Amino acid sequence: MNSEVFEALALLEKERGIPVDFMLDRIKKAIVTACKNSYGNEDCVINMDPAKGTFEVYLRKTVVEDISDQGKEILLEDARKIDPKTAIGEIVGVQLNTKEFGRIAAQTARNIIRQGIRDGERGQMMQEFQSKHQELVSALVERVDPRTGAATLIIGKAEAVLPKSEQVGDEKLVEGDHIKVYVVDVKETEKGPRAMISRVHPDLVKRLFETEVPEIYDGTVEIKAVSREAGSRTKIAVLSHNPDVDAVGACIGSRGARVSNIVNELGGEKIDIVEYSEDPAQFIASALSPADVVSVTPAQDGSHACRVTVPDGQLSLAIGNKGQNARLAAKLTGWKIDIKPESGFFGEEEAK
Repeated sequence: MNSEVFEALALLEKERGIPVDFMLDRIKKAIVTACKNSYGNEDCVINMDPAKGTFEVYLRKTVVEDISDQGKEILLEDARKIDPKTAIGEIVGVQLNTKEFGRIAAQTARNIIRQGIRDGERGQMMQEFQSKHQELVSALVERVDPRTGAATLIIGKAEAVLPKSEQVGDEKLVEGDHIKVYVVDVKETEKGPRAMISRVHPDLVKRLFETEVPEIYDGTVEIKAVSREAGSRTKIAVLSHNPDVDAVGACIGSRGARVSNIVNELGGEKIDIVEYSEDPAQFIASALSPADVVSVTPAQDGSHACRVTVPDGQLSLAIGNKGQNARLAAKLTGWKIDIKPESGFFGEEEAK
């Protein structure tokens, strides 16, 4: 090993983030394995000096009169050329010429070093992902599989796959795009660390609002609940802890700038921002926005079910396309919502 190898390790640290000390430790282990394979002796001393770009390997051998194991023993006359004061039964360090290592030993060393690089990268990747667990991150689209639609993303120095099922609606990702993703979970697998990332998770919207709205980031406004049908519509309930701050207005921003940035990031997904209330009736009425609500009547049995009355002309608006508005409101509030028009359904009175 010479200075070029140390320079290569320094470059490895710079480009891949694998510490030089980590790789030197792996190289030392590789040398021990090489000594064991070549000489049947793993008792060795390794001195490395990155500053000078040199290293020395000493194989420790027992001084004997007659050699029975070449790899572990040395004759007294040869030992005294190394240490004139040595005696039978003592141990001396015999400096090795690493060029004399056998082909198998060298291959073993290379394999261990390669494994060291892989382990180092896995450790770096795990660290990278864990630091971003349940966070919103920016990612670069490196490639898109034309068959499955899955996108390979670069997150920091790590790589992750965004399946088609975790992409918003019909969005078309293109190589070179920068997108926001939510790191749902991080798992260690046989193939290395794996980050479960998503653009459809409700918490993605939550994190986007935290990024866009300073009042949410500093705790003045709190996000109480989120319900989402990715690519189509999201409802988000917010509460202000400061009477002078309008929670909904803070999220919308001046001329709708804040919420527009989030809508653009989500490819045009509609977002309803409603005010949270501890009063279930008031909260349910707000959750059915943009429809107006005449009354909310909770079920007599105390279950989380209610009947909501809306103006006749707003029934379809309250229910929404394919029931989406009512469905998202129910998910947001945690209540089962039965919607009826103010005039009542035809035949309803007779049924009673």
